[in-house]
Amino acid sequence: MDFSSIPKIENHIHLEGAIPYETLWQLIQKYGGDKEVANLYQLKEKFKFRDFNHFIEIWIWKNQFIKEYEDFKFISDAVFKDLVDQNVKYAEIFISPSAFKKNLEIQKIIEAISGSITENQNIKISLIVDLVRNFGQENEERTLEKINEVKDHGIIGIGLGGSENDFPPELFVDLFEKARDYGFKTTAHAGEAAGADSIWKAIKLLRVDRIGHGTRAIEDDKLLDYLSVHKIPIELCPISNLRTKVIKSMEEHPFKLFQEKKIPVSINTDDPKMFNTSLAEEYQALSEAFSLNKEEMYTIIIDSINTTWLKNEEKEKLIYEFENELGITKQNKY
Repeated sequence: MDFSSIPKIENHIHLEGAIPYETLWQLIQKYGGDKEVANLYQLKEKFKFRDFNHFIEIWIWKNQFIKEYEDFKFISDAVFKDLVDQNVKYAEIFISPSAFKKNLEIQKIIEAISGSITENQNIKISLIVDLVRNFGQENEERTLEKINEVKDHGIIGIGLGGSENDFPPELFVDLFEKARDYGFKTTAHAGEAAGADSIWKAIKLLRVDRIGHGTRAIEDDKLLDYLSVHKIPIELCPISNLRTKVIKSMEEHPFKLFQEKKIPVSINTDDPKMFNTSLAEEYQALSEAFSLNKEEMYTIIIDSINTTWLKNEEKEKLIYEFENELGITKQNKY
């Protein structure tokens, strides 16, 4: 099956991890280059990871080449165009402005990205500000205050990324409570680098609306039942989990188990350029690993729209558009 041309959505994609190679290469050259990365080939080779910690190390390395507000506009234009070229109709995109606040104002970063959203009318974009565990709750509460001032620039929610094992959910309870008070939706990376307990804490302590990754929920049957009963959506990123060695093979991914348990899921790319993937390749990998036919994959795509944070009428409109484009009619609807 060829999934390249069909309509798609993204619920879990990081702006800074989706920068096209050529765009990042231009930024590297803009700031004097890097002696360890002499060409595009070596840049792509740098994005091969030993484990999750190595991935975090390279993530930080990459960020040193994003230094000015115009750089955020530059990368946003490139990422949004890339999504349009993939026929992604809607994306909820994570951004990490606090990773750059040493030299830049968070509000102005968001305004730069928002400027690109306004200019790119071929795709609907919503922003999720990914607060960074490693910076601590007090620091990220200040970030939250700043993003609340500019939330009308397309920010619909917050996430929690960074080093799961070193900075567990219980450290950020007050932060998430305040975010809810401001009207933000909430999600958290959990069950990726840390185990099933991190998912429990994200649900019970942070009271998140969705879970990012959630791969290691498979370690706890009671958790799987809870996710199923309460219909807590999971933002799945299968190839990301494979690249960071969270799973050993695509066949080991708990995607099928989540399906059997009727846990709502969406399929996403996470950091597509860092993991050398695309949404079409995610679909392809899942369809091959679990012998899914076209109709089953189309159902997953349609169902994933209901896990977005769009308003109900917007979801209904998007589902109608997708069904038309996929050729799904009431007579053959599965």
